[in-house]
Amino acid sequence: MKIITADKIRDAVKELCLRANFLLRPDVLSALKAAYAREDNKRAKNLLSVIIKNGRIARLKHLAICQDTGLPIVFMQIGQGALIRGNLNAAVNKGVEAGYKEGSFRGSIVKDPLNRGASSYQPGITHINVTSGNKIKITVLIKGFGSENKSQLKMFNPTADKKEIKKFIIDAVKNAGADACPPYIVGVGIGGSADYAAFLAKKALLSKIKDRLTPAGDHISALERGLLNDINKLNIGPMGLGGKTTCLGVNIITAPTHIAGLPVAVNISCHALRSATKIL
Repeated sequence: MKIITADKIRDAVKELCLRANFLLRPDVLSALKAAYAREDNKRAKNLLSVIIKNGRIARLKHLAICQDTGLPIVFMQIGQGALIRGNLNAAVNKGVEAGYKEGSFRGSIVKDPLNRGASSYQPGITHINVTSGNKIKITVLIKGFGSENKSQLKMFNPTADKKEIKKFIIDAVKNAGADACPPYIVGVGIGGSADYAAFLAKKALLSKIKDRLTPAGDHISALERGLLNDINKLNIGPMGLGGKTTCLGVNIITAPTHIAGLPVAVNISCHALRSATKIL
């Protein structure tokens, strides 16, 4: 049994909130640089250059990559052999608040979704999964709502084919247009129930943007590559000004589902896909 205190969890969440907001993920940065290298639309190339420069300034000066420092989503994988001393939920929320205050980030959370009221730094949203081992893996995803508001869910008939599903995903990006700050990373959840498909779509954003030069290993990889190709034909481009890169990557996670259903959820991220991970 490994003892992990609530204070350690609080400090880890605080650190991850800072890292995620200051540091553009390496895979996202690499994808942006690759998009810049292949772009021949002058305006799109200039915008990609600005986006890359913005990430560099944020890293060097410890400034938020985007003014919308989002709703923190905390994913926790807790090993069965880990014993947590203290209040886990309180530790996570205190860590979020401490990180946001230290980073001078915007408090964007209203506790009453209908009456709204003053905004604050917490609480975020926490997803917990119990795994083997005695460690705790914590990942913080910073989700701005310009892109979160473009989320889509559709309950397909189980007889739906891949063409129908592809059209739904592509249309979700088309409907987002320039509003959610492209180029995008698109997370897709297929299967489970309505709520679980939506969870998987968001979780898919935690996966690294895949190397599209790698041959398809299965039908899901082929679907991801086909979607990426078709989305980039939309010519929305960086910040909606046209060009080759509307989307940097498509990640799909599937799950078993009921014989009578086929849920499909889409969760779009702007080019500032922000997440950071630590293992205790």
